[in-house]
Amino acid sequence: MTAQHYDVIIIGTGAGGGTLAYRLAFSGKKILILERGTFLPIEKENWSALEVYQRERYHTQERWYDTNGKTFRPATGYWVGGNTKVYGAALLRLRERDFEQVEHKEGISPEWALKYRDFEPYYDRAEELYDVHGQSRIDPTEPPRSLPYPYPAVRHEPGMQELANLLTQVGLHPFNLPLGLKLNEVDRSLENCIRCNTCDGFPCLTRGKADAEVNCIQPIRDRTNVTLLVAAKVTRLHTSPSGREIARVEAEIDGQHQFFTGDIVVVACGAINSAALLLRSRNDRHPSGLANSSGQVGRNLMKHNCTAMVQLSTKLNSDVYQKTICISDFYWGELSFPYPMGLVQNTGNVLADMLPAEAPALLAPLLKLRPGAELKAIADRSVGWWLQTEDLPDPDNRVRVEGDRLYLEYKPNNTEAASRLIQRWATVLKQVDRAEHFIPFSLYPRNTIPLQAVGHQCGTCRFGEDPTTSVLDLNCRTHEINNLYVVDGSFFPSSAAVNPTLTIVANALRVGDYLMKQLM
Repeated sequence: MTAQHYDVIIIGTGAGGGTLAYRLAFSGKKILILERGTFLPIEKENWSALEVYQRERYHTQERWYDTNGKTFRPATGYWVGGNTKVYGAALLRLRERDFEQVEHKEGISPEWALKYRDFEPYYDRAEELYDVHGQSRIDPTEPPRSLPYPYPAVRHEPGMQELANLLTQVGLHPFNLPLGLKLNEVDRSLENCIRCNTCDGFPCLTRGKADAEVNCIQPIRDRTNVTLLVAAKVTRLHTSPSGREIARVEAEIDGQHQFFTGDIVVVACGAINSAALLLRSRNDRHPSGLANSSGQVGRNLMKHNCTAMVQLSTKLNSDVYQKTICISDFYWGELSFPYPMGLVQNTGNVLADMLPAEAPALLAPLLKLRPGAELKAIADRSVGWWLQTEDLPDPDNRVRVEGDRLYLEYKPNNTEAASRLIQRWATVLKQVDRAEHFIPFSLYPRNTIPLQAVGHQCGTCRFGEDPTTSVLDLNCRTHEINNLYVVDGSFFPSSAAVNPTLTIVANALRVGDYLMKQLM
């Protein structure tokens, strides 16, 4: 089939690809967006914990492989908007010091070639584009800002406000978690968010969550210069005979292989699938995979050390939207452990139908203490907490492909810091529980998030100035292929310990500004 030509081809519509498409759409240039998924259906099941958590209705059916060759089903979805369709909408900036070299207990987090000051104006724009609600000057690790948050912080409901007050009383500095929501708490009729109890991990039935589809793709769909093809799985990138340009993009659509050409080709499939696409596109000029003479494509996979913890009370927790508290007091450690530990934030509501989907160890201590207790009674008296610690870049943690098989070879690191954060947070909760007469458990049910949870994936095509140690230059163009860019979490040299989405969005806007100049 004769290739169709475009000024820009963007592969993927998540936080990176969707944002970049929005940035370039108003250039007037001919843009093709290829998305392997379709639009996530708007249906009652969007809010069903049974469907979302137990049956994994919105996750791919693909099977990937771990280091031992054992298959698993990854907790990732292929939809217009990518994984932002089911993310928790927590949108935080990396701390200023995250861009510097940081010593951890178990290794070094490397310095970024660009600094916070280079990203700061793009963070401002990212927060505006994704409707971020927050309040500055409360978070003790907050980096400097040139503009206030575009929208006021999402208020705590009574139970969460009481918890925040108790955390303050024990010497911490809880702040309102920055959230990307289409919410107007003065006049609720003006926005779509209804502060429901099915947000974190769920699709949004009311389209009240600021995701890449709602905020970026839908506003540009009717532009005559933009073509969006869904159910279009890109299978291979073909280079010119010299190997210096992408000559054709091959995609499978309706069972047929079609080819497209573009002056600029942008890969934004998520850090794992972007690396896999480059590796699968190997040819004589690039025998180890595209742009991989450094051997770095697929390596340094990071996804945070994450733990879910449940706090149980004798009191009914009637708060409807609970994901509003964040604590960074231990981000850089403490006197007894002078190394970074990480971030603590609420999860969304703990719902009865979510509990069986978690690892059995999560609730085993409780079930032994209260045999026969109904899951709903447990859930209605619970608060969920999410702890995340930076995992360090390790070249042996990588994405590898063999034929059609995708392998994640990943071994957790920086685990002592993660354990310290878990222990420290359990100690904090005990202090709070004593003050509030909660159940005096010495053990809080918790679950270490397993390999298949890849929501914070980053680092597989790191950017940098040295082509022998990085895949991308500082504009996220591959060092070896002149018209090939990667714009998603792949570019991170380190993962920090905050959610990566806002930095992915900010970087997409930054690269978008650069590409606008190239397209003029």
